[in-house]
Amino acid sequence: MANIGQEEDFAAAEKKALQIGAKKVFITDLRQEFLESVVFKALMANCLYENVYLLGTSLARPIIAKKQIEIAKAENCDFVSHGCTGKGNDQVRFELGYYSLNPSIKVIAPWRDAKFFQRFPGREALLDYAALKGIPVAQTKAKPWSTDENMYHISFEAGILEDPSVTPPKDMWKLTVDPEDAPNTPEVINITFEKGVPVKVENLSEKTVKSNSLDLFLYLNALGRKHGIGRIDIVENRFIGIKSRGCYETPGGTILRAAHVDLEGLVLDREVRRLKDSFSQKIAEIIYNGFWFSPEREFLMSSVEQSQEVVSGTVKVKLYKGNVIIQGRESDIGLYDADIASMDVAGGFNPEDSDGFIKIQSIRLKAAVAQKEKLRLKAQQK
Repeated sequence: MANIGQEEDFAAAEKKALQIGAKKVFITDLRQEFLESVVFKALMANCLYENVYLLGTSLARPIIAKKQIEIAKAENCDFVSHGCTGKGNDQVRFELGYYSLNPSIKVIAPWRDAKFFQRFPGREALLDYAALKGIPVAQTKAKPWSTDENMYHISFEAGILEDPSVTPPKDMWKLTVDPEDAPNTPEVINITFEKGVPVKVENLSEKTVKSNSLDLFLYLNALGRKHGIGRIDIVENRFIGIKSRGCYETPGGTILRAAHVDLEGLVLDREVRRLKDSFSQKIAEIIYNGFWFSPEREFLMSSVEQSQEVVSGTVKVKLYKGNVIIQGRESDIGLYDADIASMDVAGGFNPEDSDGFIKIQSIRLKAAVAQKEKLRLKAQQK
């Protein structure tokens, strides 16, 4: 069992596993590895799937799969297993991870076994079975949605959420307060990055400072939860071709991404940033679809990591009622030149140079106008 920061009673989970037949239980703290080798990499790339989803579930799967394969090897196991449904993305993510790390491994996937899914066609049947056998589960028929939680986010799907027109009940949301109920007083923080990685968070309102990677991320989570930051409700395209409705809470990740994107505007070369932005969407798709261990992800991420050599500096952020508001940024290696940008001083920039620049840029536009005129005349001659 992977501890990736979910709020769970691991002792109770171990006891339950042994009671229902497990011979051994492995509980491994993967929080630091998850954060530094996966979450921070995705934040470097500013990954957003379909421009909204921060990939909280997708990012956790490679770390879990990697540890499963390590334990399977240590225990001389020929098989690994997962409990993912046959309609979802996670079955793909886990199994592509398994096969990338151990091509000869065999996989047991109960939800794709005909006898299993005929006996248990859905979560309601599983809840009935758990009640019959006295197996404790967190879900109830009153709250039948499925959740997946880690230190980066929590997701909700299924149950009443399968109707995309239904507004999620207020008591569904677990991590964040309702933005309407968030504090009326904003909180201002500084986030410092070195080579694209957050290294310090300073709360200017209460003078708290966090510098350890795990501590600062958990602190940002706490602030995001307090101020109602990071909720989304979307319909997304699953890799297997089905549209799915999902609700997500990603408090700390939402804050970090906003600050990182802003800092890149100060320090990255224009063309590098444009190329990197085009990579970001592709990397998000690769991760969402389960190809974390693929050569294409490694290739693109190497370019992203190279771009982060100059992403160092501090961003000032205000947190208020669900909003992440950028209030300033600074860097010793920024590309911003106040004199050149100023409308009040020349700063070494000759405005007359803009005349030639504009004329050159207009050449192709004038050519396009001439082409349209030729087409118009040709059409008139018919």
